[in-house]
Amino acid sequence: MRLILASTSPYRREIIARLGLPFDAVAPVCDETPLEGETALDTATRLARTKAMSLAERFPDALIIGSDQVALLDGRQIGKPGSFEDGVCMLMWMGGRTVVFHSALALCNSRTGQVRETVGITRVTLRPITESMARNYLTREPDALNCAGSAKSEALGGVLMQRIESDDPNALIGVPLFNLVTMLTEEGVEIL
Repeated sequence: MRLILASTSPYRREIIARLGLPFDAVAPVCDETPLEGETALDTATRLARTKAMSLAERFPDALIIGSDQVALLDGRQIGKPGSFEDGVCMLMWMGGRTVVFHSALALCNSRTGQVRETVGITRVTLRPITESMARNYLTREPDALNCAGSAKSEALGGVLMQRIESDDPNALIGVPLFNLVTMLTEEGVEIL
């Protein structure tokens, strides 16, 4: 069966490429707006499922990977900042605190209609972040504006972090890879 990543994220593509399997990355059809009263866990799960299923009709004989990440602090969902100034504010607000990242994964078998789902939870404690630090970081790492809360653990972003707690370090980057391997194996995909 064909393997499809329902994402245009270069970070997710890089994680899936680690498996050494041929795959295509295709933009999903998905409104990423959280629903009123929806928890971060529910938002991430719903969006991962919606992304995967949005391509099922287009690719009727495929395993389609959908993934989404929602960060949570003080009961508030944190999305992508949208602007440099919003990124600065988000980083300063999160500084010195622990943010919980919910990285949902859905694997849709478009042949059978079965969808497997899981969520990787990562707790990230950031160092206290001054305005100057936030501005310097975002100037040097402008791609961080495409990440939830502008917090990007790769490259320079690691300087902002004090502690990361997770069962799968890939989850923070965008895909719970360990769980994906299990799901693909259950679908009969031989990785090794």
